[in-house]
This record gives sequence, C-alpha cells and structure tokens, in this order.
Amino acid sequence: MSLDAQKIDSSQRQQIMATVQQQLAIQHAQELLQKLSDKCFKACVQKPGSTLSSSEQKCISQCSDRYMEAWNVVSRSYADRIKREQNRH
Repeated sequence: MSLDAQKIDSSQRQQIMATVQQQLAIQHAQELLQKLSDKCFKACVQKPGSTLSSSEQKCISQCSDRYMEAWNVVSRSYADRIKREQNRH
C-alpha cells in the first residue's frame, strides 16, 4: 500500500491515523510503566534480593500510586493547554 497522500482516500487516511495513535498510546504506556518501575524500585528497594519485604512492597505500591496521580495531573493539564491553544486559532 502506497502512502502517497494523493492516492489514499479519507477512510484509509483515518485508518492509518488511528493505527499510529494506537501505537503511540502503547509506546507512552510502556514508557510510563518503565519510568514508574525504575523510580519506585530505586526509591524503595535498598538491598535487591530474590523477594521483596512487606515494607518494600508497601513502599512500591504507595510510590506507584503517587506517580500515577502526578502523571494524571500533568496529563490533564497538558490536554487542557492543548484545547486552549486550539480554541485560540
């Protein structure tokens, strides 16, 4: 399938855009999980071993919750900013 903009119809263009958006969403989710894991592991696990202690598990859980809350606040703010910018034009 050629991606020449002159040769694809509106339906195909929308399908391509939807696929790209899905791939970006997956990539962002993977990046979020990787950052969350790295930050919380570094903050909570002092002596890595084969298992996590109950205090490490609790710390990771709380850290993950805080990280996701912060990420949601930032995401909402960013989305609001984009909407405001779009409304200006």
